[in-house]
Amino acid sequence: MNDTKNLEIENTVSNEVTQKNFLETTLGKTINTAIDIGIRAILPDFIDEQIIHLKNNLLNNGLKEGITKSVDEAIDLGKSAVGIVTGNFENINQMQDAIKTGGIIDGISNVLDFVVDKMKHSGLVNDQTANTIKQGKDVILNHVESNIESTFSDQLKAAELTNKYMNQWKEYYNNRDFDGMQKEYQKIQKEIKKLVPLEQTIHEARTIQNLHQLIKNNGKNFDLTPEELELAKKLQ
Repeated sequence: MNDTKNLEIENTVSNEVTQKNFLETTLGKTINTAIDIGIRAILPDFIDEQIIHLKNNLLNNGLKEGITKSVDEAIDLGKSAVGIVTGNFENINQMQDAIKTGGIIDGISNVLDFVVDKMKHSGLVNDQTANTIKQGKDVILNHVESNIESTFSDQLKAAELTNKYMNQWKEYYNNRDFDGMQKEYQKIQKEIKKLVPLEQTIHEARTIQNLHQLIKNNGKNFDLTPEELELAKKLQ
């Protein structure tokens, strides 16, 4: 009994860490790109080489770590604010609400101020460039907010398509049409790579994957034993 309970706790922690890592990576790239676009917008006279040099200095002087910390804090604060007590997000909308409520834009704003001031005092940027970045910060933050919204829109689309393809796979499975299943299976595999790990979706996708491979390895024969069908559901 205790072993089962411990396994459930481990799975919960694992899912929570996986979701957090996914959000850190995805939102980190999203914010990074947005800041790059924003800097180019407020410093139009800078050539590419100057922009790259400035951006690298920002990253190396705390921006990279600051973005990760801001994402982490937004996730943790947002979870409490939207009432998530299990540690895991159940859907994309919960994530979106948590990130907004967690104050990620304010976090990025504070990080930018800190890093620009640090670089100014270290002589890595002159007063004019530092002031231009701080005065144009709203432009940068608008790009950050817009890119985050776009990222979640893409997530919602990927979730919708994944569910659509899984339902179509099931229809082909019920009709014993392996060619149709294969077509939908490939679509599922493509979309699932883009999608943040959501326990229910991942569980269903893995069951489909296991069933699909069992039938394929069985010479496309759908006559599986009850034990094989049960195994497909358990191999998560």
